Formats: sequence, structure tokens, C-alpha cells
Amino acid sequence: MNKKKQFVVWGLGRFGASVAETLVGMGHEVLGIDHDEEVVQEMADKLTHVVVSEAIDETVVKSLGLRNFDAAIIAIGDLEPSLLCCMILKEAGMATILAKASSEIHGKMLKKIGATSVIFPERDMGRRVGHSLGFTNILDFVELSDNICLVELDAPVGAVGKSLVDLDVRRRFGVNVVAVKHPDKKTEISMDPQKPLIARDILVLIGTQKDIEKLREEL
Repeated sequence: MNKKKQFVVWGLGRFGASVAETLVGMGHEVLGIDHDEEVVQEMADKLTHVVVSEAIDETVVKSLGLRNFDAAIIAIGDLEPSLLCCMILKEAGMATILAKASSEIHGKMLKKIGATSVIFPERDMGRRVGHSLGFTNILDFVELSDNICLVELDAPVGAVGKSLVDLDVRRRFGVNVVAVKHPDKKTEISMDPQKPLIARDILVLIGTQKDIEKLREEL
């Protein structure tokens, strides 16, 4: 069982609210902060704690004991408040800070100030949708880093009836099969490598985009 953690989400727009609700759904405690009282009231029954705060300053951080939280998620789109929030949380001793960025420059500035990780929701979703639409048998695409991606791929016709041993995709393409989703909705993370794939199986793959595209073309 996962240990219950404490998170603070600063900014309860669509992105921040979605992250906060997901964390609560996983059994964690979430403090949501926003300057808009109406937004905070809407989230009051969904999160562990909510706070209305017009100011982004050291007083707020200290009064809420934020340095004791496991991580902070800065979901503020505007440049100046976002950077200020990141700087204050870092100076307060927050070890893990994930921050939303609206541009590459914004992201670089957040990293420079001390963000542990920078998220680009609009860019990443755009790429995800683009890959899903651009390739007929790619159902989902998540970029894990600049070069590595996680892809859900309809089992190609050439793979149906063959086992993972037969396909040998790691040696042939440098791609790892991390799971197989079956038509009955069952997902096998450690699938029997001798078991043949069936029509409408979905392969969950991890590898470089180049290697995964090569696999698609050759299978």
C-alpha cells in the first residue's frame, strides 16, 4: 500500500484542479490554494484543505507550514506569479517543486529558480493528440523525455498469432513491451512471452520515437 503523502497545489484552474483531484483519488492529502474565492469554494468538498490567498509571499508559506509537504505543484500560468511562487517555495525549503510552464522560456526560468520538474500541459497534450491522429494504429502517446516515449499501439497484423519471443522487439528494434492490454480489458504487465498475441490486443511500448516508428513499419 502506498504511503499517504501531502501535496500543495497552487493554482486551481483546469490543470491544477485535475492534478489535485487525481492525487486525492489516490488517497493522498492535498491543500489547494487559489486567489479566486469562487474557485476555492467549488473545490472545498473535493480536496483535503483549501485556502484563498491573494498574496504569494513568505508569510503565507510559513503560516501554512508548506515546507513540511512532500511536494508542491505550481499550476499558475502567468509568468511573474509563477516564478515568484517557485522562488518563495524553494527558499522556504520545499524539496520537490513541479511547475507548469506556458512557454519554453518560462520553463527555463522556472528550472533556473529551482523547479525540480517543469510541465508543459498544452504542448504535451498537443503532441499526444497529434501522434494519435497522425498514425492510425497509435492509440496513445506520452513523451517521457526528449527522446523516450510511452506508446499504446494496436497489435500490427504481422504480430497477431506470434508471441513476444517470436517478435523479439527488444533485439530487433530496441523497444520494450511493458504491458499488453487484451480486448476483454485485462492488462498483463508480465505477459507470458510464449503466449501468442490475438487480434485487437494493444501493446504498451517504451522506446525512442524513431525505434517505435521503425517497429510500426516493419511488423
